[in-house]
Amino acid sequence: MTFETVLLWIAVLLFSSVLSSKISDKFAVPVLLLFLAVGMLAGSEGIGKIYFDNVQLAKNIGVLALIFIIFSGGLDTNWKDTKSIIIPGILLSTFGVLLTAIITGLFAVYIFKFSMLEGILLGSVVSSTDAAAVFAILRSKRISLKKPLKPLLEFESGSNDPMAIFLTTGVLSLLTLKGPGLLWLVPRFFLDMGMGALTGFFMAKAIIFCIKRLHLDYEGLYPVATISLILFTYVIAAFFKGNGILAVYLVGLGLGQAEFPNKKSIMKFHDGLAWISQITMFVTLGLLVFPSRLVSLTGTGLLITIVLMLIARPVSIFLCLKPFKFPMPKKIMISWVGLRGSVPIILATFPLAAGIAQAETIFNIVFFIVIASVFIQGTSIPLISKLLKLDVPLPAKKAYPIEFEKVEGIDAELMDIIVPYNSEAIGKMIKELKIPEKCLIMLISRNDKFVIPSGTTVIESGDVLLVLANARDLSALQQIFAHFKE
Repeated sequence: MTFETVLLWIAVLLFSSVLSSKISDKFAVPVLLLFLAVGMLAGSEGIGKIYFDNVQLAKNIGVLALIFIIFSGGLDTNWKDTKSIIIPGILLSTFGVLLTAIITGLFAVYIFKFSMLEGILLGSVVSSTDAAAVFAILRSKRISLKKPLKPLLEFESGSNDPMAIFLTTGVLSLLTLKGPGLLWLVPRFFLDMGMGALTGFFMAKAIIFCIKRLHLDYEGLYPVATISLILFTYVIAAFFKGNGILAVYLVGLGLGQAEFPNKKSIMKFHDGLAWISQITMFVTLGLLVFPSRLVSLTGTGLLITIVLMLIARPVSIFLCLKPFKFPMPKKIMISWVGLRGSVPIILATFPLAAGIAQAETIFNIVFFIVIASVFIQGTSIPLISKLLKLDVPLPAKKAYPIEFEKVEGIDAELMDIIVPYNSEAIGKMIKELKIPEKCLIMLISRNDKFVIPSGTTVIESGDVLLVLANARDLSALQQIFAHFKE
């Protein structure tokens, strides 16, 4: 295959994946399912006839992609909403993952006649969840979930991957080394998570310190710097026998809450990089699978999927959330939205690369579970959320032609305020309102058009004001518009 042919296939696969996202939005089909389909269609049994069976390369691509996906997830996490659910979130992402792995593993021993360790390995591989697929489906239907479901699910899915990786690599070590027993995993767990957490904490501080003092002349170099520092984080954690994925997630979480130069452009870049990583990873894994080998696993694969969806996941959720005041409908919803995503398929390449006896069977089962989980649970999420009365309208985000990046020394935020339809401010000029001195109305969105305000601009009902102010002045301005006509 010539270099130009390779470039052509890369272009076709990338563009096909981008177009498939439009199908996802229109028909509420999870985008990861479509990315996998693109890879499978391009594979040796599809129309593309590309033969790919390099397991080690697929594993390395998957891990590299996961580093940037997990970092981006941490970067986008809203800590203000997340901190209230941190304890149940940690329980779900550790003890919940362990319970899911054990319960699924025990059924796998019975269904597939695996050894105990092989069953637990399969359970460990499929133990993590993917909330991004959940919210992509809800977003396509213009709905969201009531609090605290959204932050809890986002935090759980972002933080449960390290535990799934630890269990997978730990059980795999027990299968290949043949020496240590299960108790060997206990000290290894504390080393893995402890060093991963410490590395992530200190690297987040170091990266923020570094970015603030780089003073680069070219804005485009800041994302390049963050790429190198993220990779440094993963490698340092791995060197000290820590969990590199946990370290990377905590770095993303730390940077997301900090203020530093060019933060918005860095976040946009890493959002795009995460999408490229997802496409590359799913297409690669789609190329790696042979669809004909999944057909023979339909019955047993569907059975283990049902066990995971209706027994393992619900039991782990109900036990972990028992100490907390979560109503039954919310527990049911959390149980149902435990979609399997990219991580299980990546982890399924680990046994293949290690060459254990049941590796190919485990890979094909996991692939089937992910497809079935996403298809069955994913497509039913909007309906389930409505039946449980946990859906809320998705707030519309207005795109403004003005951007503002908060930096040190400026105590202000760019926020929008909607003028209520019965506000006393309606019909008055801006200069007639007692607007705080340091509160600046930058722009008005009115009837899908933008108005540049002046003192004589008259406020109309339904106006959306783009305001630059600190928290105190913004609150005072909101009070002005909150006075209603009798």
